[in-house]
Amino acid sequence: MELLFTVLLIISSAIMILLVLLHKGRGGGLSDMFGGGVSSSLGGSSVAERNLDRFTVGIGIVWFACVFALGLMLAYQ
Repeated sequence: MELLFTVLLIISSAIMILLVLLHKGRGGGLSDMFGGGVSSSLGGSSVAERNLDRFTVGIGIVWFACVFALGLMLAYQ
């Protein structure tokens, strides 16, 4: 069971990194330094942004649940 949660944690971590990088920069900060200030036509739809937000939150919940479950497993072995 511990192996299953570890693999799921690794997969959800990789997906979470990709999803965060797909988000549009909100202006200022590091996103402008790395070219985030350039406006792009990709992801201009508010529906696409909302779906990306929902998917990111969903994967974040899965990630948190895996971390929590692994913590409990390691604490009560």
